[in-house]
Amino acid sequence: MNTRQLLALETTRRERLWLEKHHPLRQLFWEFTLRCNLSCRHCGSDCRKQSSTTDMPLSDFLPVLDDVATIANPNRVLVNTVGGEPLVRGDILECGKAISSRGFMWGLVTNGVLLTEPLMQDLLSAGLRTMAVSLDGLEPEHNWLRGNSYAGAMNAIGLLTRTRNFTWDVITCVNKRNLGTLPQLKQHLVESGVKKWRIFSIFPQGRAKLNEELFLSPEQYLRLMDFIASTRSEGKIALSYSCEGFLGHYEGVVRDDIYRCDAGLMTASVLANGDISGCMSIRSHYAQGNIYRDRFSDVWQNRFEQMRDRRWMKQGECRDCLAWDWCVGGPMHLRGDRGEMLHCNYLTLKEAGSNVISKK
Repeated sequence: MNTRQLLALETTRRERLWLEKHHPLRQLFWEFTLRCNLSCRHCGSDCRKQSSTTDMPLSDFLPVLDDVATIANPNRVLVNTVGGEPLVRGDILECGKAISSRGFMWGLVTNGVLLTEPLMQDLLSAGLRTMAVSLDGLEPEHNWLRGNSYAGAMNAIGLLTRTRNFTWDVITCVNKRNLGTLPQLKQHLVESGVKKWRIFSIFPQGRAKLNEELFLSPEQYLRLMDFIASTRSEGKIALSYSCEGFLGHYEGVVRDDIYRCDAGLMTASVLANGDISGCMSIRSHYAQGNIYRDRFSDVWQNRFEQMRDRRWMKQGECRDCLAWDWCVGGPMHLRGDRGEMLHCNYLTLKEAGSNVISKK
């Protein structure tokens, strides 16, 4: 690693120590619904058209927002409504207006199938500030992963490219099937007017853990890193890799920022059943409380020790890892219920022959 990267790693390490102590809330996910109009092969929440968990009423969530406002400036907190598919809720506009009227920024993540131009205008009028649309490849690869929804996703992207002064991006989950077509997908996105693109790698939770076709081999993962690095150097589209863990010499190359897991530091979630947890990608049971029996502010201020003090993770593969000071056990969403590591992308790169940390 070069001097610039090492300095950035040290800066991020110091920032994390500050966040462990002060933990300013900046992003709150609301698991809006566990219902979805699709049935994707990789769904970490195992969402379906009908769910045994009912949608949380708006009246149950609003006290959470009022409580959050006692410990954080609403203007600095993004409330992301996620699912499932948020657009299946008939009261989405009422929910958005309630979030925005309290001064919070409102965003949502969608598969785009239900988005129409009139609905888009209504969402903007309700105060929507950000949106992410999932597109997981060209038509054959996308429809293999998500069902027959490619046309709907592209229609949503078309609507967004025509929307002025609005923040949005496209999310792609990379797997064995679509890895080889990423260059063509990149060109398609550029020609479609997409400016911002995020790439995720699928992790073994929910339905995904049952399908080996979804997971990249070490060599394929290395190819993905090189593709991202190359695309970023071209400058035709702003591509960034997700927070899937520490990546050795790819740090500062495939993302805008150096890796840090913000679950419990700046990010929290309220799940559909009321559980209070870290980021929405965490599917293992790391709930710190529940809004139906605890005040959110009390849970945020006084719990989350599992996510803030992660020395308990320094075991197994992490015990003697030279990257520990910067990785700190990896992302919470790659830990199982018993704290076991489900996957480590740093070790994956090491297995593929990538440069790794040789000294601190």
